[in-house]
Amino acid sequence: MPRWPAEAVALDDAAGRVLRQTVVAERDQPPFDRVTMDGIAIAYADYAKGQRAFPIQTTQMAGEPATDLDAGCCIEIMTGASLPGGADCIIPVERIGVAEGVATLEDGYVVEQRQFIHARASDYAQGDDLLTPGRRISPLDVAVIASAGLAEVAAGKSPAVRILSTGDELVAPGEPIAAHQVRMSNGSAIAAILGSHGYNDAHQEHIADKRDTLEERIAAHLDAADLIVLSGGVSMGKADYVPEVLGKLGVDIVFHKVRQRPGKPMWFGMAPGDKPVFALPGNPVSALVCCRQYVVPALDKASGMLDPLPEFASLAGDVTFKPDLTCYQPVKLVSNAAGQVLAMPVRTNTSGDFAALSGTDGYVELLREQSFFPTGTPVRLFRW
Repeated sequence: MPRWPAEAVALDDAAGRVLRQTVVAERDQPPFDRVTMDGIAIAYADYAKGQRAFPIQTTQMAGEPATDLDAGCCIEIMTGASLPGGADCIIPVERIGVAEGVATLEDGYVVEQRQFIHARASDYAQGDDLLTPGRRISPLDVAVIASAGLAEVAAGKSPAVRILSTGDELVAPGEPIAAHQVRMSNGSAIAAILGSHGYNDAHQEHIADKRDTLEERIAAHLDAADLIVLSGGVSMGKADYVPEVLGKLGVDIVFHKVRQRPGKPMWFGMAPGDKPVFALPGNPVSALVCCRQYVVPALDKASGMLDPLPEFASLAGDVTFKPDLTCYQPVKLVSNAAGQVLAMPVRTNTSGDFAALSGTDGYVELLREQSFFPTGTPVRLFRW
């Protein structure tokens, strides 16, 4: 797989992209001793000597420069304010009474030194690494990047993906349809899966099952796209021209057919210019599984994302699968009182039964070396 270059991305557009730089702390966090309660700031030494009533010297709000505390006095202080010089203890407003400019502690209230103070640099220090390359930027990461003072960040490029659905029988949603035709659904579903993983530049086109038309349109998209995903036309039928056309266009085959179900007929190759080409089966379940299993990881790798840690679940029902193939079994996830993630198998009638996928959370990998998988078997989980 190629590794696409990084590009500068505005902070507001960074969520969902793959981080390609180390984000370093601009300054200490907190950048000062920060007050965490409304109340008064005092010197603990005054309290330790027995003082319980403190003349109010002044009031300091959050965002104002720190004031130096006079001996024996207190400063009214607000949450988020910088700790006044000479103060090392905050008394919550609920624990004091104020009369005639004097704050008096509640009888019996016990004070601890440095209470309700968020110490400077206790979260991290200036120059610390906050985020490292290879992660998908989350909304929380955006806050961290902003705290580092960055208005933009280096991220993996947003690849141009082209999704090409082949088949004379396909009719787009909203168009009149005859009894012998079927609705075109794979392209929209593939685009949705890619979008859910942060790849939103995914445009679709329907191409008829004609060699010349396929060659012309695929060639045009190879020129414009970073990655091509085709759906249909890769099996052994008389109108399955895709592998032949791709070969004619100079796309070098890497593999054709995978020992798995669903998705056995999948085709993969590399076009001139180091452009990946995935030709997925036309059956909807096969297409969606292959998209998640192969296309998404390829995009992640090319964008600079580190390999994710594997996720596992326990089967919540017996599964028998006898063919000498790896089985990707759709599942719905539930959890039990013991905190286990359970994968409930969802049966599909055929590789075209995409309606059964609605409500599933992903699929599990059942290795071909085994034919019976009893309830409780730990299995690798892939979320859609």
